[in-house]
Amino acid sequence: MLGNMGKPDPLSLSHADRIREAVRANFELGTEIVIMVSEVECQSPGCPPLETVVAFWTDEGRHRFKVFKPMSEFDDGDLPWKWLRRSLTVPEDYVDDCC
Repeated sequence: MLGNMGKPDPLSLSHADRIREAVRANFELGTEIVIMVSEVECQSPGCPPLETVVAFWTDEGRHRFKVFKPMSEFDDGDLPWKWLRRSLTVPEDYVDDCC
């Protein structure tokens, strides 16, 4: 997570790297595939204070999923099954105004 001054927190970066590598292995993604991992504060009623958002891009398009817990609590059991990869594709005109 980035602080107010835009300086990355080393602990958050290590969690992001761990998640990124788990996603890469789970979906059998090559090293050329960009995987973005971020921790965001949820402002919607009923959702947890912090959630982890994962996005990656393949020839199929952008894929995305959320885990409703902070990066520090993310474990391999939170990963979607490999065969769900295509269902994680986000339509180009999709607007996310919720969870």
